[in-house]
Amino acid sequence: MKTIGVWIDHKKAVIVIQSEQGEDIQTIESGVEKLKYRGAAHPRSKYSAQYQQGDDQLDNKFTEQLNKYYEKVIEQFRSAEAVLIIGPGEAKRELEKRMAHHKVNAPILGVESADKLTDRQIAARVRNYFQEAEIA
Repeated sequence: MKTIGVWIDHKKAVIVIQSEQGEDIQTIESGVEKLKYRGAAHPRSKYSAQYQQGDDQLDNKFTEQLNKYYEKVIEQFRSAEAVLIIGPGEAKRELEKRMAHHKVNAPILGVESADKLTDRQIAARVRNYFQEAEIA
């Protein structure tokens, strides 16, 4: 039986895969840059605005990077029999919605909040969760 736990935020995902062969920990970096809005800057020349990225272009770039990141993470769940999602912010809920949208067959047994954790703490939390749920 293959169970997967993931700690996720917008910067990285730590994936703990448990199977009969043992436990494997993988990290996927998002490469997403934090959005920086400039506000209303006044250009010094009349054509300088055309050389700057607009806020909507930055939003689109951020969204595109997030989409690619979530695709990489969801790809890890294709062969799982059960999934636990933990994380500090809204990324865990976004991942849950995307999994439903992509029709991932693995059932999500839990979505929990957790602050920053080390890889070992994440692995221990996933291990304990599945032992208590009597899945692994």
